[in-house]
Amino acid sequence: MTETSLTCPRVHTPRGPAARWRGMRAVAAIALLCAVLGGCTGEQFQKGYILPPGALEQIPIGASQDQVLIVMGTPSTVATLNGEVFYYISQRSERPVAFMNQRVVDQRVIAIYFDKNRQVRRLANYGLQDGKIFDFITRTTPTSGQELSYLTPLFKLLSFN
Repeated sequence: MTETSLTCPRVHTPRGPAARWRGMRAVAAIALLCAVLGGCTGEQFQKGYILPPGALEQIPIGASQDQVLIVMGTPSTVATLNGEVFYYISQRSERPVAFMNQRVVDQRVIAIYFDKNRQVRRLANYGLQDGKIFDFITRTTPTSGQELSYLTPLFKLLSFN
């Protein structure tokens, strides 16, 4: 009578240096793929003036020009039409995937108007909303005038399109 073994034959798995290198190559390829895909994530860009939180609330009507400079800092540009105006200009854009074009998310121009005595006469926070200049403080849109013709080239200059 012959004896038969009921155990399965053992499968030989290679455990030599070649098998280790194959495993290390696979791990390196996965790490490289993760690094490449991680570089494709979106970015946000801030250009121009960054408004400190609560800065506009610290500037009441009638405040001095020096107080505005202390709270807000140096303006992006200054106009001297009918008194003096400080403009603080900013733009925020984002790019959802690397190597694609930027998309403008928000554009702001903070205008602080002074009277002849260098006291704050009016504050305005302009933004680009539906292609028109819009004042976020008074919720009015100027129809024509010096401000519109002055701010439109500034927005076109910042858009880089």
